[in-house]
Amino acid sequence: MDVKKGRCNYTIEREGDESTLYIKCDKCEYSPSIEENGFCMGNTVEKLAEVKGITKLVFSQKRNYEYDIDQTVLLTEIAKIYARLVRNKEALNLEKLNQYGNQKIANYYYVTIKEIVFDLLKTDPIGAYVKVNRLKRRERVKLEKETNQNLIECSREFTRMLGLIGKTLGASKLIQLAKPHIAGMKIGDRDVYRRIFIPSIKPDFMYTKLMSAFPTDADELDTYKLPGEKIVTIFSLPDTVQYLYHVLPPEFNLSEEMYDLLDQAKKILSEHNPEDNEFVDPKRMRDVFWNVSLDLIEELAETNNIELDEKSKKLLTEILVRYTVGFGLIEVLLEDPKIQDITINSPMGKTPIFIVHADYGDCKTNIIPTNTEAESWATKLRMVSGRPLDEANPVLDTSIELPTASARVAVISKPLNPSGLAYAFRRHRDKPWTLPLFIHSRMITAMAAGLMSYIIDGSRTMLIAGTRSAGKTSFLSAILVEIMRKYRIITIEDTLELPTAALREFGFNIQHMKVAGSISKGTSEVAADDGIRTTLRLGDSCLIIGEVRSKEAKALYEAMRVGAMANVVAGTIHGDSPYGVYDRVVNDLEVPKTSFKATDIVIVANPIKSPDGLHKWRRVTQITEVRKEWEDDPLLEHGFVDLMKYDALKDQLQVTKDLQEGESEIVKKIAANVKEWVGNWGAVWDNIMLRAKVKQKLVDVAVRESMPNLLEAGFTILANDQFHKISGYVQNQKGSLESKRIYLLWEDWLKKSVKQLKSK
Repeated sequence: MDVKKGRCNYTIEREGDESTLYIKCDKCEYSPSIEENGFCMGNTVEKLAEVKGITKLVFSQKRNYEYDIDQTVLLTEIAKIYARLVRNKEALNLEKLNQYGNQKIANYYYVTIKEIVFDLLKTDPIGAYVKVNRLKRRERVKLEKETNQNLIECSREFTRMLGLIGKTLGASKLIQLAKPHIAGMKIGDRDVYRRIFIPSIKPDFMYTKLMSAFPTDADELDTYKLPGEKIVTIFSLPDTVQYLYHVLPPEFNLSEEMYDLLDQAKKILSEHNPEDNEFVDPKRMRDVFWNVSLDLIEELAETNNIELDEKSKKLLTEILVRYTVGFGLIEVLLEDPKIQDITINSPMGKTPIFIVHADYGDCKTNIIPTNTEAESWATKLRMVSGRPLDEANPVLDTSIELPTASARVAVISKPLNPSGLAYAFRRHRDKPWTLPLFIHSRMITAMAAGLMSYIIDGSRTMLIAGTRSAGKTSFLSAILVEIMRKYRIITIEDTLELPTAALREFGFNIQHMKVAGSISKGTSEVAADDGIRTTLRLGDSCLIIGEVRSKEAKALYEAMRVGAMANVVAGTIHGDSPYGVYDRVVNDLEVPKTSFKATDIVIVANPIKSPDGLHKWRRVTQITEVRKEWEDDPLLEHGFVDLMKYDALKDQLQVTKDLQEGESEIVKKIAANVKEWVGNWGAVWDNIMLRAKVKQKLVDVAVRESMPNLLEAGFTILANDQFHKISGYVQNQKGSLESKRIYLLWEDWLKKSVKQLKSK
């Protein structure tokens, strides 16, 4: 029910423990703002004095300006003080002032008190507090010179009234927060309010709220732009070790007429509810909505006599699509290549979105999603994935493909999450990871990359292990890039994360398969173990498993045994050590001990933290071979042999004595298939070192020439192809793999390629 009060009507909505005061400001000539506008603040204090129990304050005027419970409490306390002083006869008593005989002075004092209580206290309570204290000081100075006893008593009464007001205001939380900033304050200056009152803003056409103002008392660490005039600023906050990721997208800086167009357009588009089959091809659906939205924006602009240039039309269309069939501000966050993870906790509307930033680690954002937005995302994800999300299936694991990014998404809901929906987005890198990129980021050394190149060409079976966010899938992606393009690759995932589409564009013979997740129910998807067994009927192929989670482990080890010595078989698994992998595979996933021996190599990736705990880096900490001559426990029977191990002091992988002295059975088994390497450890080691030297050279040139694209998949694949072709050429020409000759020819190719790229 609307209640009329002055120029603005208001509505009270009560939900659980929350009571929200919605003030409608459509007819106001100014933007509603507690911190900027004293008149707006005064009207609000009057309303809060009338209505009890308000916990949240929202102004509605094209955009919703929301003040959370902490800010609302500050205003509510001022409203109570205002109501109490208005009723307090001791604070406003003309008769007491008049009894001392000078009516002119008494009236002046009375009017001053009345202006403070009835006007200034509502519109500028901090200014009222400052004025009261300054008046008290002025009166004390006057009393030192005054000789008229009646005037002295009248002044004392006035000072007593001021003291009552000042004491009452001074005890309020608002004044306590303002005290450090009010020295020398000019009454009417609202700078202090800007430090205390910072609303979240939500335009009518969207549901997510955003804190657009910069935080006060924060240090700016970095700022950069994303495509489409989106500005990101990173702040260090004084009261937490967590940084603030502040993003300001263009939808919060539009003109009022543009907001009107978007509101009208969204209302028209909302009449069309996309059906499930439209989400089968999200890219096509988005293209259709883009064209429809662009036509609609142009039509509405013409109808409303609004002139828009092409840039503005495209901007409004992009925003409209983002908040209809898209994922709103989540898309803006995913557009930032420096963001790795996004987490959204329940209950919605209470806390901001959190992210993990490549440069600044864990950050909170200035974005607060609402329950309406969260429900909208859940609906879209059900349609995109074809998987249920309800009380019987409270977990949904899927992926999304957006025009500017792709991400893995995990959702939990009731009853697993009693307070509603919660989300976790894992952003995939725009381009496939490569071993040279990992050398550059110090996750591995060039020597480790050379060893991995040798092992991959040797068609070994391997598992990449690690904790969550250790970089397992990223490293598996780099292994895919190392497989020669002449071999067929089959990938199996329950949630699509591997860069199969990108690799297909690079000319790889690759087939991806999507299977049911280990916790999926009620879907038509093929079980993971059936999917793996199916690959054995699809011809000679390298087999890549996105993640080994459950009963598919047995099928994977069947594939490993069948594929041993013929093709690469690789996957990721949770575990922090080779024995941790063994324990999980054998004891948790119930794979027979003898089958585990089909694993040749375990690569362990783990995050490394700084001593202060504020920073962490991804590192491969072990490359370990699994030997076959053990019966019961590989740890006790020397079944695990480290080929490389992380040295914390040097912050890098180091070659172990076993590898250096040629005691690696896996490396020797690979060599056994190459005529000139059989029994010649020197030649094998020379080839591994050659591969390491090639990888390091690529990184060095990329850094020296400021050409980071040399480390990306496109050029890395070309470099790998040239390495193999040159190796074959030297083998045919010289009858052996002469490392120096191979390196010189490859280096010459690199120089020519870089020169050509720079000339373009």
